[in-house]
Amino acid sequence: MKKRYTLEQKRWDDPVDHAMPEHTRVPAEFTIGNVRIAPATVLAPMAGVTDTVFRRFIKNASQFSAAGANAEGDVEQATSNQQSGCGLIMTEFTSADGLSRMRETKRKRYLTYYDDEHPISAQLFGSNPETLADSARIVEDAGFDLVDLNLGCPAKRVVACNGGSGLLRDLPLIETIFKSVRAAVSIPFTVKFRMGWNDSNIVCVELAKMAEDCGLNAVALHARTREDGYTGQARWEYIAAVKDAVGIPVIGNGDIRTPEDAAAMVDATHCDAVMIGRAAPSNPWIFRQIAQYTASKEATGVGVYDLPTDQDRYRMIKTYFEMLVDEIALEEAAEAARAAALTAAGQLAREARNRDCVGKMKQFASWFTHGVPGGGGLRKQIFEAKNGGLVLDAVEGFFAEKAERIEGEPADPLESLEPLGCY
Repeated sequence: MKKRYTLEQKRWDDPVDHAMPEHTRVPAEFTIGNVRIAPATVLAPMAGVTDTVFRRFIKNASQFSAAGANAEGDVEQATSNQQSGCGLIMTEFTSADGLSRMRETKRKRYLTYYDDEHPISAQLFGSNPETLADSARIVEDAGFDLVDLNLGCPAKRVVACNGGSGLLRDLPLIETIFKSVRAAVSIPFTVKFRMGWNDSNIVCVELAKMAEDCGLNAVALHARTREDGYTGQARWEYIAAVKDAVGIPVIGNGDIRTPEDAAAMVDATHCDAVMIGRAAPSNPWIFRQIAQYTASKEATGVGVYDLPTDQDRYRMIKTYFEMLVDEIALEEAAEAARAAALTAAGQLAREARNRDCVGKMKQFASWFTHGVPGGGGLRKQIFEAKNGGLVLDAVEGFFAEKAERIEGEPADPLESLEPLGCY
C-alpha cells in the first residue's frame, strides 16, 4: 500500500491507554554530554511547527509552580519544576545543503532563538558528510547547546534526497557522517532515527551502537519504521533493545499522549528521557501535566494533573497569536534598519511573512480547537478567514459564546488530537 505522509493522516491508530506504573516515573533529569536536561522531557523537532514562536510558547505553556517547589525543579520530587515541564526543545529540521549555501542574513531566520530557549538543539538533515559537518559548525557558532542529525523523517521529498529515514538503507554512509560531524564540533552531537526502513531492515540497535562508537552523546528512537510512517502502534520493545545495547542516553519517542503514557514508556523501556511530538500542539500543557502527575504521585501516591478549561484554551490561542505578530514586527524592524523594507522586494517579503503568520494562526487554531465541543464550526470560520484579524474575531466570538453557556468546564485534551509535522 502506498503511503503518503500528510498532516491529516498522522492520527493515532487505536491508541493504547496506559496505567501509571506503581514506582516508575519520568526521570528528574539526564545529561547529554555536558548539558543538563531537567526534567527528562524533550519537544520533538517538527517541520513547519517548532519555530522559535512555538518553542517559546511550549515553554510558557509548560510553566507551573507549587508551594515549596525545590529550586532544582526535579520531577521526581513531591513538588516540581517551577520553570518548565519541557527540559529540551529542538528546532525544525533544517537542510544542511541549504544552510551551507545561505547568506548570513537568511541563516539567522532559520537559526533564530532566544536566551530563554536554552537548552536548545538544532536538527539538521542531509546526506553529504562534508556539508553536514560545515552546517554543524554553523550551528555551534550560532550558540546552540546541541546539534542533532535527522534520520527519521519519512517524507517522500526528503527520502528522495537520501535524507531523513532514507539514509537508514546505507549504514556505511551514516558512519562517515557521524565521524565527520563529530570531528567538526565540540558541542554534544545526537541522532534521531527510526527502527529501520521496513520490517525486513531493522537496524536500530546496530545504528545506536555505531553512534556510541563514533562519539555521539545520545540517541532518540521513534519506534516505527519508515514504511510504518505514523500508522500502527509504536513498538516500544525496540527502545528497550537500544537501551540495553548502549551506554549513552536513550530518548524514547512514539505514542506518548498522556502523562500515563510517558511513565509507561519509561517503565517498559528504561529509557533516559521521553520525546513528545504529535500531542504537543493540540495539548501544549502535556509537559506540565507530566511534571504535575509525577510530582503528585511521589507526594501522595495518586497521580493527578490539570485539564485545560475552555478559557485556558482561549488564553493560549491569544498568547500564541500575539507572539506571532510580535515576531513579525521584530523581523520587519530589522529589515527596515537595513532599508530592505523600502524596496519592492521588501514589500513582497512583508506580504509573504504576513501570509505565513495568518497560515500559522489558522493551523494552530485548528489543532487547538480539537477536543472542544462545537470546534468544527469554529475551524470552518477560521479557514474561511482572509486575515489575522478575522481569525482572531472568530476565536473570540466562539469562546465568548461558550463562556455564556459553560464556565470553566474542562475539555478532554485527548479527544481527536490532531497530529502534525515531520519528525
